[in-house]
Amino acid sequence: MQAYVQIITDWFSSLYTVTLANPHVWGFLASLPFIIGGLIGTVFPALPGTVLILVGFVTYGLITEFDKLPAWFFVGQTVLVALSYLIEFLATAFGVKMFGGSKAAAWGAVLGSLLVFVLGPIGIIAGPLLGAIAGELIMGEQIKQALHSGFGSFLGFMGGVIANLVISGLMIAWFILEIL
Repeated sequence: MQAYVQIITDWFSSLYTVTLANPHVWGFLASLPFIIGGLIGTVFPALPGTVLILVGFVTYGLITEFDKLPAWFFVGQTVLVALSYLIEFLATAFGVKMFGGSKAAAWGAVLGSLLVFVLGPIGIIAGPLLGAIAGELIMGEQIKQALHSGFGSFLGFMGGVIANLVISGLMIAWFILEIL
């Protein structure tokens, strides 16, 4: 009977050592809300998606004393974050240009994206669309061209979301490869 008790005690002791006493487990659990929030922010840009993902990685690093995440990992991740914002900015403008929109429509779409702070989640889609339309109308274009440019801004925005999802996936995959 004592042998069974010892086996069970040893098993619980090793389970504790592998899980609850392991800072990597705690670091991963603490980073998860940031990573999940970042993925949500990638699809709904009211949240800074890739920045939140990076904050999750930093949280993991702080808890584990950066023993599995070297400095070059954070440099690379920061470059990916900057790339995600550049793509987000350029994708909307590119969508407007692909549909024959003017520079005013492209700038209107980019500035219209700030409506997310006024209109909330609906401003994510409506802002660039309305901004591109307003930009064209201010420049004296016909309503048909203005709507065409607005549609282009929406398609560009959606392309930016897809690109940001890919970048977010790369960031997370790289993180997982580093910590395993």
